[in-house]
Amino acid sequence: MEEEYLSLAEVKNLLEKEKDTRPSLTPEQQSALQHTQLFARLGVTKARELVKELMDVPMMTLSNAIKIVDILPNHPDDVRAILAKERFALSKEDTDRVLQIVAKYL
Repeated sequence: MEEEYLSLAEVKNLLEKEKDTRPSLTPEQQSALQHTQLFARLGVTKARELVKELMDVPMMTLSNAIKIVDILPNHPDDVRAILAKERFALSKEDTDRVLQIVAKYL
């Protein structure tokens, strides 16, 4: 099985398309759709653009870029918390760069 990372905006889009093609969603899908409707703050296009920009930051992985897109941090501590499980820490300059990139999309 292949693993693919998706932002909340992309999941929301997929679930809404699925809802249009089926008579009803499963309870789990309905719950996921409600969650994405509450918390997805960007559209699919903007989310993909933001991921692409974040991937230019040194040591950024796709999974971390997706997490940043979903959370849209606005403080250095938030960025550090997202990356806390990693074996590296972004430099202050790279953390500031992430925040500047995110700020363009808010």
